Parts: sequence; structure tokens; C-alpha cells
Amino acid sequence: MTVKLVVDMNPSPDWISLLENHGWSAVHLSRIGDPRASDATIIEWTVTHESVVFTHDFDFGALLALSRATGPSVIQVRAVDVMPDSLGDAVLAALRQHEADLSSGALVVVDESRSRVRLLPIGR
Repeated sequence: MTVKLVVDMNPSPDWISLLENHGWSAVHLSRIGDPRASDATIIEWTVTHESVVFTHDFDFGALLALSRATGPSVIQVRAVDVMPDSLGDAVLAALRQHEADLSSGALVVVDESRSRVRLLPIGR
């Protein structure tokens, strides 16, 4: 499976052009559903559409851990400045490095200096 990203409401829509310009399939949540959708609804949609959540929201990682779910995969950015100009290179590197893990189920956390991966379900 090629990684398809759904950018949550927290990151800027500016991420879409950066991701697409580097060959990744990406859509902003505001284009496919209710911008106020609950995290559970977003998770359900991304599982159904075999997509990866791209977010700055810590709730997705917590939901995955508490539910011991096997999906969806989540890329969580952790930084003060989460704009593509600041964090874009790190996110693109993490996508390339962890593409196989994201395709099979993972939580990838990216900050300015590194990325970390936890395979799903968390705590297995």
C-alpha cells in the first residue's frame, strides 16, 4: 500500500502542497469531511480508506495506546513550529524511513531532530 495521508485540522493546509510535491498522496480533513469531526470519526474514516492520520494532536496516539488498535497509522508532529518551512524536511525523511511501518500500522512521532516509531498495537 502506498501511504495516503489525511492531514488533521491542527496542521496547516500548507502541508498538502509540500507532501504532494514530494510524491505523497495527501488531503486536508476540511476537504473530505466535517472539520469538527471527533477523533473517533477521523480514525474510522482513515481505517476505512486505508489512510494515515497526520496530526499535531496528541489525542490520536493516546487513543491508539488505550484501545490497543492496529490502525490507523498516525504521524504526530511535536514541535513549537509545526509549519512545513520548519519541520518539512524532518517529516519527509520520516515518511521515507518509516513508509513500510506506516503501511502496516505504526505511530511515528517526528520532531526537529529525530523520528521515533511504535508499531501497532502499542503495548503488544
